Amino acid sequence: MSSVADQERPVEATMARPGEDESFTAVVAAVTSAFGDATRRQIYLFARDSAGVTTAEVARHFAVHPNVARHHLDKLAAGGYLTVTLDHGGAGAGRPAKRYRGSERATTLPAPPRPDQLLVTLLVRALGLLDPAVAAEMAEQVGEQYGRSLAASMAPGDPQRTPRAAMSVVADALTAQGFAAHADSRGPATAIVRDSCPFGEIVAEHPVLCAVDRGLVQGLLAGLCGDSVPVQMSSRALGDDSCASVAG
Repeated sequence: MSSVADQERPVEATMARPGEDESFTAVVAAVTSAFGDATRRQIYLFARDSAGVTTAEVARHFAVHPNVARHHLDKLAAGGYLTVTLDHGGAGAGRPAKRYRGSERATTLPAPPRPDQLLVTLLVRALGLLDPAVAAEMAEQVGEQYGRSLAASMAPGDPQRTPRAAMSVVADALTAQGFAAHADSRGPATAIVRDSCPFGEIVAEHPVLCAVDRGLVQGLLAGLCGDSVPVQMSSRALGDDSCASVAG
C-alpha cells in the first residue's frame, strides 16, 4: 500500500526513465504469471508460512489433485518465489519428495529497475574484440552454462521432460530473468516468444547478444530434458518479426 508521501510525490519522480519500460514490463509479467491464479496465491502463502510443504501436503490441504498442486508449486519455483529441496526423511524406498519453501525474493512489485548498461556495454566491447563467429560461439556457451545451472536449481531430482513439456517452464524461467516470455503453440511445435529483452536497446546495435539468449534456452532445455536440444531462434535484432525460440 502506498503512503501519502508516495501519492504526493511528483509524477516525474516516479516515472520510469527511457529504456526502463521493458524491464518493468518483465517484472509485471513475472508477478502476474506467478500470482494471477487465486489458488496459486493461497498455495504460496501456505508454503511461505510453513517450514516447507510437499506436493502431497498441498494437495490434501487444498483438496486438489497432486498434479494440480505440483503445477502450481513448480510455477512458483520457476519464478523464484519458492525454493526446492529434496526431503530424504521418509522411510519409503521411492524417490525423495520435493519440499517447497518460501524464498527471500520480494513478492511486491518494485519500482521500475534500471538495466545495468555499464555491464552490458563492457560485455559487447569485450565480444567486439573477437572474431564475430568466435564471439557468437563464446556468448552462446556462456548462456548455455548458465541455463543448465538455472535448470538444476529449479528442478533438483525431477524426471526428464520432453522438450514440448519443458517449454512453458523455460518461458517462466526466462521471465523471471528479465524476459517477458510466454509459450506459444505453433502447429505441432511450441515456441517461446519474448516480448522484451533485459539487454535493452543495445541489442539492436550488437545482435551478438542474441547468442547469449539462444544458449540460455538451450541450457535450460538440456537441464530439464536431460540432453542437448537444438533451438531455432528468431530475433528482431537480426531482422525477424519476433524474438522466439523453437525447440527441435
